[in-house]
Amino acid sequence: MGSEESGKGGPVDYRFTLANERTFLAWLRTALALLAGAVAVLHLLPLDWAGVQRTTVGLVLALLAAVIAVYAPLRWYRVQRIMSRGGTLRMGLLPAVAAFAVFAVCVIILWGNLR
Repeated sequence: MGSEESGKGGPVDYRFTLANERTFLAWLRTALALLAGAVAVLHLLPLDWAGVQRTTVGLVLALLAAVIAVYAPLRWYRVQRIMSRGGTLRMGLLPAVAAFAVFAVCVIILWGNLR
């Protein structure tokens, strides 16, 4: 039995490669959305906040967008390499961190509007 038949070291099924690419693009869309949120907080939302609060929330969103923009291609490459070797994928921590950060920013913005 050759390596292509066993799934170890052979070519990766194109469906998995394309799914990996779609995930990469989803991470990039997430980064762009977070960056748009940063611009909105910094320049568009009519929040009655001090400059420090507005800047802090905007910078947190922009920083998270930058982290995701760096993470996306690294993850894409790592997953592609693992799939080509027939390895097992591990769960990453960034989805949970991103979800918590977005939730925290939502709570801060809602709290800022209710004061």
